[in-house]
Amino acid sequence: MKFNWGKLKKPFFALAPMEGATDTVFRQIVIDCGRPDVLFTEFTNVQGLLSKGSKQVSQRLKFEDYERPIIAQIWGNNPEYFYKAAHEVSKMGFDGIDINMGCPERNIVKKGSCSALIKTPDLAKQIIKATRKGAELSEKNLPISVKTRIGFSTISYEWIEFLLTQNLPALTLHLRTTKEMSKVPAHWEFAKDFVKLKNEISPNTILIGNGDVESISEGKKKAEDTGMDGIMIGRGVFHNPFVFSGKNYDLVSREEKFKLLRKHIELFESTWNDEKSYQPLKRYFKIYINGFDGASDMREKIMLTNNLQEGKELLKNMGI
Repeated sequence: MKFNWGKLKKPFFALAPMEGATDTVFRQIVIDCGRPDVLFTEFTNVQGLLSKGSKQVSQRLKFEDYERPIIAQIWGNNPEYFYKAAHEVSKMGFDGIDINMGCPERNIVKKGSCSALIKTPDLAKQIIKATRKGAELSEKNLPISVKTRIGFSTISYEWIEFLLTQNLPALTLHLRTTKEMSKVPAHWEFAKDFVKLKNEISPNTILIGNGDVESISEGKKKAEDTGMDGIMIGRGVFHNPFVFSGKNYDLVSREEKFKLLRKHIELFESTWNDEKSYQPLKRYFKIYINGFDGASDMREKIMLTNNLQEGKELLKNMGI
C-alpha cells in the first residue's frame, strides 16, 4: 500500500534524520523502545549515490521492512542528479523521498546545498521538480517532501510561503535559522504563523514542527498549541531512546540499559560486519552508560577501545 502523509493520525511523531546517527541499526533500536510513526534515513548525497563510490554511500539508505514507513532523505545542488537519484531511490522500496534544505553545516552550505537553497529559491524549485519527475518513473511514484529551516540569516516568511506553493505533501520546519545552528532555543512562538500560512496557501500540505522537543507529552502540547500536524524529535532520542513510548528514561534500570547496549552492539555487528568502522558505534555508548554511579568512569574506559572485539571484551569484564 502506498504511503500517504495525509492519512497519519494527528499529531504524529517522526524520528529526525541525523547525520552519522540514524542508521538502520539505531532506527531499529529506537523502534524496539517505542515506534515513531515515521522514520527518516541519514541524509544522502545525490552525486555520491550515482558515483563509483555508491556502494559505501548507499549504506546510509539500508533499511529493513520492519522500519516502515521509512523516508529516504537526499541532498545536493544539481537538479539532474536529483532526478536520477530519485529514480534509483524509488527502486529501493522506500515510502517517500525527502529533500534536505535545512542542514546548516558550513562546508555543505558553501557548496550551495541544503540550507543554502533558502537563498536560491529558483534552484530549490528546479530540484523539487526534478526529484518529483525522477520519482514518477517508478510505479510507486513516491511522495516528495522537504525539510528546511525558517530562514537563513533571519526568519523568512517568504521562504516558507514559496515552499508552500510547491504542492508538497509534507513540509518539516526546523524552527531555527541557518545562522542560529542549534545555539538558540527553537522559535516555537512563530509556529502558529506558519500553520496559518499553510492553511491559506496549501491546506493539504502536512506541516511538521522540529526543534528542542524532548518528550511525547511536550510534543502533543506543542501540536495542540500551534496546530502543527506532526512533531519531529531529533536529539531528544539520545537523552531517551524510549522517548516515542513516553517512558521516563530516569526510571529505566541499569540492567535494562545494559541489555539495550548489548542488543545495539549485536545488531551493529550482524548488520555491518566489517563494512562500517567501530568508531561511530562508540558515540551511542553514552546513551546506555549513563544515569548511575560509576557511569562516567565506565564510559571513559570504553571510549579508549579501538575495535569491536576490544569493546565487547571490556564490556564483558565490566559485567555488561
